[in-house]
Amino acid sequence: MPRRLFLLGLDSMPPRVLYEGMDGGGFSYLRQLLGDARRYRLRSCHPPITVPAWMAMFTGRTPGELGVYGFRHRRPGEYGYYIVDGTRIRHPALWDLAGRRGLRAGVYGVPPTYPPRPVHGFLVTDFTTPGPEKPYTFPPWLRRELEQAAGGPPVFDIVYRSGEKDRVARDLYAMLESHQRQVEYLALRKRWDLFIYVEIAVDRAHHAFWRYFDPEHPRHEEHPVYSRVIPELYRRIDRWFERLHRRLPRDTVVVVASDHGIKAMRGAFAVNQWLAEQGYLRLRASPGELKPGTELSEDLVDWEHTVAWAWGGYYSRVFINLRGREKRGAVEPKYYEETVEQLRRDLERIRGPGGEHWRNTALRPEEVYPEVNGDPPDLMLYLDDLNWRPAGTLGWPSPYLEENDRGPDDAVHDWIGVFAVYDPEGTVSPGEAGVIDIHGVRGLLEEIIFSRR
Repeated sequence: MPRRLFLLGLDSMPPRVLYEGMDGGGFSYLRQLLGDARRYRLRSCHPPITVPAWMAMFTGRTPGELGVYGFRHRRPGEYGYYIVDGTRIRHPALWDLAGRRGLRAGVYGVPPTYPPRPVHGFLVTDFTTPGPEKPYTFPPWLRRELEQAAGGPPVFDIVYRSGEKDRVARDLYAMLESHQRQVEYLALRKRWDLFIYVEIAVDRAHHAFWRYFDPEHPRHEEHPVYSRVIPELYRRIDRWFERLHRRLPRDTVVVVASDHGIKAMRGAFAVNQWLAEQGYLRLRASPGELKPGTELSEDLVDWEHTVAWAWGGYYSRVFINLRGREKRGAVEPKYYEETVEQLRRDLERIRGPGGEHWRNTALRPEEVYPEVNGDPPDLMLYLDDLNWRPAGTLGWPSPYLEENDRGPDDAVHDWIGVFAVYDPEGTVSPGEAGVIDIHGVRGLLEEIIFSRR
């Protein structure tokens, strides 16, 4: 008889919160449960970003093998981009393998699973879903059933980079509640052997309210309302899960996992402004004439004299303006290698606003992945071990910005997340188990699910 497993995915949950008690009192039941679990520190993938980290976990493949390097990808040879969706995932996920073995799977909110694909069981798509007017379930008829039984369609995502914090908090709670109603209905009314539920509200709360929560944040601020938002979200997850867990079969294995960790954002660095100052990027306008926050549009670049440009994000994707690949490429292919290496050295020498040393890493995709598929950048840049967020916009008095140029954002992603297994039958021994690589999670889950009692 196969094992029955429920996986609670808490997007961006760090060990400090779940294992070390920095939860503001929010996690009571889960912390007690995980006291009897095998607890790992999960090492995320390159890059440690929601898309593609969850799929790296559930396929066991690196982002290079998946050909997925983030939420948006640059169109080859063009300046525009496309949003990654589930059609880019060509490797079978854990639930596909379970289905082939006759096990029924429930999948809820795992990025990126839009548009919905057939599974042996049921599936509800994730925050990349354009909206509830689009198909978001498999089987398709499940959508109507869910909306009738659980109070309408799910809230897929919210606007969280906003100064309207009261609204963000209300939206967060509403999104969480909509997910919990649907997951509870599915978990208690449907047949399943494997249930995977990823909650994106945790990540949104961390980005919107981390400075009010973490006393080590460089811009920490105690607030009578906002400092309670993250603990309140944790509490709502904890109480809901306790109610659900007590109604599941007693022998259900519980796994709690995150795709990456989170930490305070120390600031943003205007990487394109730096590239312009260093002569890698030539603009058609004087940088001093640009308004702060000017987007690097295609028309703004003097492509004939541009060597490289970049995107902002939790990491920066840097692109060489390579002749023969780009429609207005300037770098001769024979100079590509030395150009990349020189740019890498220069990027890694960037220092902080006070001249302090930064732990920068500029990686070529082929250095970190066994295969490089899809549309990768030429370099992947992490600034000061992810403490600083690259900003892609221009026109700033200095490349060092206190805030995210995309809107209020308190946090950046971190390498280390959580992965814990609670087995009520004791076949998985409890205790600290060290570090597990995110690509190794799938193998461990297979051992648990497909072992027979």
